[in-house]
Amino acid sequence: QAQLIESGGGSVLAGGSLRLSCVVSGETASIYRMAWFRQSPGQERQFVASITWRAGNTYYADSVKGRFTCSRDNAKNTGYLQMSNLKPDDTAVYFCASSPKVYWSAIAGDYDYWGQGTQVTVSS
Repeated sequence: QAQLIESGGGSVLAGGSLRLSCVVSGETASIYRMAWFRQSPGQERQFVASITWRAGNTYYADSVKGRFTCSRDNAKNTGYLQMSNLKPDDTAVYFCASSPKVYWSAIAGDYDYWGQGTQVTVSS
């Protein structure tokens, strides 16, 4: 099993920045991809971004493209989501998740391990 622990959430004004971190422990060798999802009250979990763990190939939802950057530090077993030019619509609980599957997916059910979530609040 892999364990994921996120940190870095908080409250910012619109236009501000935050960086989320996701530390992975346990069976890290089984991870092919790390993804970030977010969920607002009453809404389904929404794909935000993903990165392949070894090659570092990234993919972004259209709503965050150009504002968010996904990266990872393999030596530290840590993934990052740098969020810039934040908007009130970005307010949500953000989750990191991992998958051993080679194919890309934006479906939450395709990811096996999840962090506990961290709150991001953007005010206007």
